[in-house]
Amino acid sequence: MAKLTKSQIKNFKALLEAERDDLRRLAAASEEDRKPVELDQTTVGRLSRMDAMQNQAMALETGRRREQELRRVEAALARIEGGAFGACAACGEDVELKRLKLDPATPICIGCAH
Repeated sequence: MAKLTKSQIKNFKALLEAERDDLRRLAAASEEDRKPVELDQTTVGRLSRMDAMQNQAMALETGRRREQELRRVEAALARIEGGAFGACAACGEDVELKRLKLDPATPICIGCAH
């Protein structure tokens, strides 16, 4: 595979920056859902509290996954800045363009992914 062009890298950078901004915006918007659940039975019934706790647990897990994806995106942006974007982090070969189009944050080629 040929090396990525400056134009392709610029397009991947724009995609990654947009994804990073979306992830940050979603994290900020869901901050309220991750707050501790009120345990005062005088204000909320037992079933409502259980439901709220389940919703909080799902929001925490979603937040954890979002943070993990944000780290992947930021690492890809760092590879762009460092000139290593498009090279497999494991073997050093070029990551296939088709694979990068599917997931611009991927750090490894298909051969090393298996």
